[in-house]
Amino acid sequence: MLQFYFLSVLANALAGYICFFGSSGDVMDFRCGFSVKTETFRFVVGILSAFTGLFKLLSSIQGDLPVIGDIIPAAAGFLCGFILIFDHFSNLSADGDLGQEPEGGKKGGGFLVANKKLIGAVAMIAAILHFLFPTVLLL
Repeated sequence: MLQFYFLSVLANALAGYICFFGSSGDVMDFRCGFSVKTETFRFVVGILSAFTGLFKLLSSIQGDLPVIGDIIPAAAGFLCGFILIFDHFSNLSADGDLGQEPEGGKKGGGFLVANKKLIGAVAMIAAILHFLFPTVLLL
């Protein structure tokens, strides 16, 4: 489906940008009042990216192999979405909204959060390549 194709490109580009530049993303402030620094915007992009990454595995462009054909954009979107969602909930627990933070610091997505710049760069590259070459195997 073309809708998931374009949504995947957009979600990967936004989530990759947010993961790569973090909260220092002053370059991308929208006129409608949203900013990549806004916690709610980052959380919504994370949900959208994870949802799109999951469903991108189920739908493919005509002439492309199912599942394998879109594995890199789907995985990049799912991982960036997980990182943004995990950051949102870890920030809430650090603020005291969800209770005490577990002893020993943040638990859970340690490897992914530690490498979120790399994953963000891969997601942005996957978005660009997926847009330019829609039926190439693994893109």
